[in-house]
Amino acid sequence: MNLCSQKEIKELLGRHGFRFSKSMGQNFLIAPWVPQQTAAASGAAPGVGVLEVGPGIGPLTEQLAKLGERVVSVELDQSLLPVLAETMAPYPNVEIVPGDILKTDIPALCREKLGDLPAVACANLPYNITTPAITALLQAGCFQAVTVMIQREVALRICARPGSAEYGAFTLLCQYYADSELLYDVPPACFYPAPKVTSSVIRMTLRGQPPAEVGDPDLFFQVVRAAFGQRRKTLLNALHAMLGKGTDKEMVRQAIVSCNLPDTVRGERLSFAEFAQLSRKIGEIQRS
Repeated sequence: MNLCSQKEIKELLGRHGFRFSKSMGQNFLIAPWVPQQTAAASGAAPGVGVLEVGPGIGPLTEQLAKLGERVVSVELDQSLLPVLAETMAPYPNVEIVPGDILKTDIPALCREKLGDLPAVACANLPYNITTPAITALLQAGCFQAVTVMIQREVALRICARPGSAEYGAFTLLCQYYADSELLYDVPPACFYPAPKVTSSVIRMTLRGQPPAEVGDPDLFFQVVRAAFGQRRKTLLNALHAMLGKGTDKEMVRQAIVSCNLPDTVRGERLSFAEFAQLSRKIGEIQRS
C-alpha cells in the first residue's frame, strides 16, 4: 500500500469510515519524500528505539520502522487505531499506543517499550499541541534527538537569533535543552487536506548540559519569562517588576550593567549566555 497516494488514502479511510477532525489538526502526507527524509534525519537506525507522536495513517511510521530497531507510536484519535492496525501489519517492530502524549509519562513509556535502547523522538506534530509537545519531549530526558515537522512560524521561533522578531522565551527554553537546526520546508501541497500554512522539519540534538551555566534553572526561566512578558519594557523595568517593589531598582540596574549590558537594553537583545550570567547576578541580589 502506498501511504502517500491520495487515491489510496481516500480508499483506506473510506473503508474504515474515518472522518477528519479539525480539532486534532489532521493533515496526512501525500509527498513520499517528506517521511523518507524526516525518518532519515531522525537518527533512527538498527539498535535505536523511536518514539513517534501522532502517526496518522502511518507514512512516517513506516519509514521509521524500516530504519529503527523498534518504533512506539502514540495516537490520540481512537478512530485511527483500526486504520493503523491495517497499515502497520507488515511491520512487527511497530507498536501503536493509544493515548495523549501531553498526559503520558514519556520516560516510563520509553523504559517499558524501548527498554535499554538509545532513543530518538520523531513526529509530524499537530499544530495545536506543538509547543507543549516539544517541551514535553525535551524535558523527558530520554532522547538523543527530537526531529519534528511543525508550523514554519514555530520552527523560526525555535531557531531564532537574538534581536529578531521571532526570538523569545520558547527559543531559550529549546536552547537550554538542545541545539536546533531547521532542515527543510514542507509546502501545503504535500498534505491532504492541504493546510493553510507552510510546515518545516527541525532536528533538535539534545545537550548533555545547557550552553552556559545558569545557576538556578527556575530563576533563569523566571528572568527569561519576565524579559519577554512585555517586550516593550526595558529589561530593567521588567526585572524590577518581577522581583517586586521591595527590591532596590538601582541594584537591578547594577546587575545588568555588571554583565556589560546597557541599562536601557531590552530582553530580546540578550543571548542565552547573557541571560545565564544575568540570572546568576539576580540570584546574588536575592541572597544578599
